[in-house]
Amino acid sequence: MKKIPYLSIIVLVSIFLFCFVLPYFYDLSPYKINANSILLPPSYKHIFGTDRLGRDLFARLMQGGQVSLIIGVLSAFIASFVGLIIGISAGYFKGITDKSIVVMIDLFLTFPTFFLLLALISYVNASILVLIIVISITGWMGMARMIRSESFAISQMSFIKILKIARVRPLKIILKYYTPLIAPIFFISFTFGVSGAILAESGLSFLGIGITPPQISWGTIISEGKGVISIAWWLSFFPGFFIFLVTYSLINISDFLQTKTNEKEILSV
Repeated sequence: MKKIPYLSIIVLVSIFLFCFVLPYFYDLSPYKINANSILLPPSYKHIFGTDRLGRDLFARLMQGGQVSLIIGVLSAFIASFVGLIIGISAGYFKGITDKSIVVMIDLFLTFPTFFLLLALISYVNASILVLIIVISITGWMGMARMIRSESFAISQMSFIKILKIARVRPLKIILKYYTPLIAPIFFISFTFGVSGAILAESGLSFLGIGITPPQISWGTIISEGKGVISIAWWLSFFPGFFIFLVTYSLINISDFLQTKTNEKEILSV
C-alpha cells in the first residue's frame, strides 16, 4: 500500500503560504529598484540575492509565485472541468455525439500542445486571464479521453441501464451517479494539470511571450536571469527550484491518488 505523501503535501502548503501569506509580513517591495544593490548574492539582508536592477529576489519570488500558481490552478481546473463535461457526454450519449467528440479530440491532439500554445498566444496580448484561457484550451484533451473511457464502463452497469429505461433525466443520472465514480480521475487529472500549466506558463514567459513586465511570474524571473547566469546563478536557480518543488510534489500526490483509485477498482472486482 502506497503511503500518503505527507512531505509533498507539506511542501505544497508551505509554498502557497510563502506566496500568498508571507508578503503581508515581508517589508521589501518586489518592484523597488536599488542602484547600490545590483546582483548581490544571497545574504542576511537579501535572502535570495538581488537582480540586475537591485530588486529583492525573495520578494519577487513571492509575487511571481502568486501569478504562476493562480494561472496553474485556474487553468487546470477549467481544463479538467471542460474535459469532464466532454468526456461524460461522449460516454453517456454515445453514437453521433461520441464520434463527433472523438474527432474533435483527435484534431486537437494532432498539434503538439506547446506549439499550439505558441500559435494561440501569438495572436493576443498575453495577460493572466489570457494565459489561463489559452492553457485551458490546450489542456482538456487528456482528461476528456480518460473520462470518456470511464463513462463507457459506467454506462454498462446494470443500475445505469435501469435508470435509462425508467427515463430518469440524463442530468440527474450524470450528477448523482457518474460524478462520484469519476471524481478520483478528475482529481488525478487536475493535479497533473496544475503542474503542466505552471510549466507551460513558465516556458512561455521564458521565451518572452507570456507574462510581461511589470507583472512577475517564476518564468519571467528565470528569463531575466538567463543573461547573467554565469555571474548570478541565484536569479535562475531559485525560481526554477520552486517550479521543480511544485511539479514534483503534485506528481507525487497524483501518483498516490492514482494508486488508491486502482486499489479500489481491484477490490470492487
